[in-house]
Amino acid sequence: MTVFAVTLAWPFGSDPETEIVPTAAVQTVPRRATLSCPVASITDGDTLRCRDGTRIRLHAVAARETDETCSLGHPCPEATSTAATRELRRLAAGRTLQCEPTGRSYDRITAICWTPQGIEINCAMVRSGTTLVWARFDRQAPLCRA
Repeated sequence: MTVFAVTLAWPFGSDPETEIVPTAAVQTVPRRATLSCPVASITDGDTLRCRDGTRIRLHAVAARETDETCSLGHPCPEATSTAATRELRRLAAGRTLQCEPTGRSYDRITAICWTPQGIEINCAMVRSGTTLVWARFDRQAPLCRA
């Protein structure tokens, strides 16, 4: 009689720092990521706040506004604002992100950000289906640069 044993890794609990991440999704954080952001709060589906008060808007990512509208001239995803906010919270809340600033938008820094595990937040938001790539800005600094 032959017996096989299988060991599975299962992410018990909800500690974002120890979450198991598929190997294919892991990237290295580029050296251009010069801004460290311990995330204090998630504002909406494309904006977060660091503990020092810095507001970061995800570069080249378009999410619905909190009132579920889309601004004129902006890409408009089908997903709700609530879904996008929930996804950004899942990816970033409680983590210290490393971000590459790309510019400014009102009183926010626009940036591409990575988790400690090397996941590009901007790309993950688009791949989740809760946001869209804003092509005009993606041409300036492309997302999903594995």
